[in-house]
Amino acid sequence: MNKYEFNIRTRNGQRVDKITIQAADRDTAEKRLRQMYMSCEILDCAERPAETRQENLDVEGMINLITK
Repeated sequence: MNKYEFNIRTRNGQRVDKITIQAADRDTAEKRLRQMYMSCEILDCAERPAETRQENLDVEGMINLITK
């Protein structure tokens, strides 16, 4: 899954920046966006890879996590 960052203009003319939606593809992300912001104009869309989680932490990783 990727993250898509949208900049839009609402139907009232208000600009909304950096709306992030995680989806399998851009079409799905746009569909979700339009469910929240009906009749919006998409000004920009940037695709970003989803960040992977570090599942297995060793003792050193746990100490680093606690001290942050």
